[in-house]
Amino acid sequence: MPGNAALRRRMLELEITQVELAHRVNDHIETVSGRYGTCCERTVRDWLTGKTRWPHVKQRAALEAVFGCKAEALGFVRRGAACPASPAEEQVQRRTFITSGPTAAIAAAVPVFSTRTTIGASDVLRLREDLEALRALDNRRGGHAELERAALMGAGRVLDLQQNGSASERVRCRMFGLAAEFNGVAAWSCIDARELDRAQQHLDTFMRLAGLAKDPDAQFRVWNLVAMLAHQRHEYTEAVAAGKAAQAVGITRRDPMLSSLAHARTAIEQAHLNDRQAALRSIGLASDAMGRAREMPRPSWIAFYGPAELHALTAVIRDRLGDAEAAEAASHQALALLPDQFRRNRALATVSLAFAQLHQGDVELATSTAGRVFTLMSGAPIPGRLRTRLGDFHRELLTLPGNAPAAREWADQFRTEWSRS
Repeated sequence: MPGNAALRRRMLELEITQVELAHRVNDHIETVSGRYGTCCERTVRDWLTGKTRWPHVKQRAALEAVFGCKAEALGFVRRGAACPASPAEEQVQRRTFITSGPTAAIAAAVPVFSTRTTIGASDVLRLREDLEALRALDNRRGGHAELERAALMGAGRVLDLQQNGSASERVRCRMFGLAAEFNGVAAWSCIDARELDRAQQHLDTFMRLAGLAKDPDAQFRVWNLVAMLAHQRHEYTEAVAAGKAAQAVGITRRDPMLSSLAHARTAIEQAHLNDRQAALRSIGLASDAMGRAREMPRPSWIAFYGPAELHALTAVIRDRLGDAEAAEAASHQALALLPDQFRRNRALATVSLAFAQLHQGDVELATSTAGRVFTLMSGAPIPGRLRTRLGDFHRELLTLPGNAPAAREWADQFRTEWSRS
């Protein structure tokens, strides 16, 4: 007897195992009749092999509810071709779904053929494409209110599907992971825009959903964002602790690229605590881990991190520790390697280069370098984090003795561009 290819295909699409399908069928039967069903793995196997071509009425109703379609669409063949249901089946239907004693109210409220959406791998892929589009927008423009709103709308769509749809446990975990990632984009957008209170709210939701998703990658990203938010609040000790928490996540020990990022993030905070030895040790560990990293499938959010970004972070650390010459060299290395699509990151690396040149006393070169940021970000508002760095550069420039023409020209350009952005 031929196997049931349609049912097998639907199970693969929704990532439902034989055991899980049996449980879900039994659960549905219990919901509408008050008594747990008798379906088992062998029952499902008989459906798949074609040994059972037309399940009995309660199981058919449950299958149609689980998959959201008629039994015929699942590859089942009605006995006697298009014969109507037998009187015996009608009697079972009436007894089971209408006169079930204490569960009559439930039976009346829950239709035999559920209208709940069945969530499958195609839904996950479609939502992930939306997520990737938001990340590409972030790389071009940086954090802004529209990006935050779009990310929250994406999270809302995912959670609405979770609430109103049925899915396998594996798909449900993926959906929680997607909801977490959308909230992570919203949190990151606020961090980049320096909307710190809203960032904290989204980060709290991100942390909760990452736990529900049981996703170690999301948990790593939570600690990475916690460190960045604490840094913006000048809570450097907490930021160091978050960086070390990221180092302790299991996935970090398995992927040197993530380990490198966690060590680099820790080094930034140690440098701001003026702990030179610890900062240099951490950035050295980040470099060593980067050297061990190999090509492998990774989530798209970490696409920004590689040798170029490590050089950019090294420049910040070296400049903070007073090594302006080494910071300038690291900034040049970062800009030589950064892909063009990471426009905001190139702008940040350019500001770091300007700081390094300013700290070596070359005011004219530093202001010329800083001015390139406005060209890089032309056509898009300047994100809050980048605006803060430019503001810091401007204030430090004004504190220098003398009133060099280069400084005056920069001040004029700064005021003009600031009003436009």
